[in-house]
Amino acid sequence: MRILSVKKLKDFWKNPKHSDSENALKAWVDEVEKADWKNSNDVKKQYGSVSIIGDNRVVFNIKGNTYRLIVKINYDYSIVYLRFIGTHKQYDKINAKEI
Repeated sequence: MRILSVKKLKDFWKNPKHSDSENALKAWVDEVEKADWKNSNDVKKQYGSVSIIGDNRVVFNIKGNTYRLIVKINYDYSIVYLRFIGTHKQYDKINAKEI
């Protein structure tokens, strides 16, 4: 899979407030770049704790659910679009289905 805007993740973990997310996000990037997901079931097989929220959007729990990552996946083109990265508290304030 190809992840668009990995820079957003790097900027996030370089922020001193979120530096504890660096290892978990780097591991996520590495795993996703090696993945070959054809549909949301493939994502769920690899990450049992993800939430599939419709419109090809997936919510990942990062670092023991300290952070939430929302992506939109184009399975036909193997592209993962980053839509949101933030704390669980920040996640609670957004509409995950529309962001």
